[in-house]
Amino acid sequence: MASISYLNSDIPGLPKKQGKVRDLYDFGDRLLMIASDRISAFDWVMPNGIPDKGRVLTGVSLMWFDELSVKNHLLGTDPAVLDLPDGTDLESLRGRSMVVRKTEVVPIECVVRGYLAGSGWKEYQKSQTVCGLSLPDGLQQSSRLPEPIFTPATKAEEGHDENISFERMVDEVGAETAEQLREMSIAIYTQASQYAAERGVILADTKFEFGRVDGELILIDEVLTPDSSRYWPADQYAPGGSQPSFDKQFVRDWLETTGWDKNSPPPTLPDEIVMKTRDKYIEAYRLLVGREFPWA
Repeated sequence: MASISYLNSDIPGLPKKQGKVRDLYDFGDRLLMIASDRISAFDWVMPNGIPDKGRVLTGVSLMWFDELSVKNHLLGTDPAVLDLPDGTDLESLRGRSMVVRKTEVVPIECVVRGYLAGSGWKEYQKSQTVCGLSLPDGLQQSSRLPEPIFTPATKAEEGHDENISFERMVDEVGAETAEQLREMSIAIYTQASQYAAERGVILADTKFEFGRVDGELILIDEVLTPDSSRYWPADQYAPGGSQPSFDKQFVRDWLETTGWDKNSPPPTLPDEIVMKTRDKYIEAYRLLVGREFPWA
């Protein structure tokens, strides 16, 4: 039986499209989406991954797909419904697989920010704007914004996504689609942030992807995971600086101490950093999903 490692999901005889974290297999009108345990930082995929990270991302996405009041691409979680080659190791795919509808992907990252952090904070310091949107003066790093803002970005196959203005988004996808995506994204963020707050978690910002099926926009890809969202523990929130988070913080912090130039292949992560990072992802799962992580 062909074994599938947590870093790669090479199914014999099937071509795949590999992203930084996910592997996609095309079955006509359906896709098999497998979340690996790869982890990226500073636009590089690390040589070793975080055990069970893909299962955390998949479990969190499944919870949100069930919770949110919006149509999505999920069809199921059992890859055995697909015509897989004989000998495929189904057990290794368990917990990290989604069978989804194929859609016409909208080439825009739909980012919603409720707090001033990341690239938004950097732009605000220079121009008191985020993606060209004017904000009140006197805000600090990690300040809560008066209301959530929609700040689209272009989707990049490699490297950073590029923040763009809403006007440029209109040029890219048309006014009607742009308005619909903004409205849907803010509504999803609002519902999700309220849900997270009830569980002691701040959803600082997030990004969504959408696709069309028969002309209708639906939510696709992962959703509201610690990879696509900035989650902070509410009981430690203190504006005026960076916040502890439920993601790859330990990886970034360690890399900054190594002297790595960020332009050459990154160093292997030490076991301690790997396990601390795994613990953070699993903590996010417990808080958001509301139960113990099955593979803990």
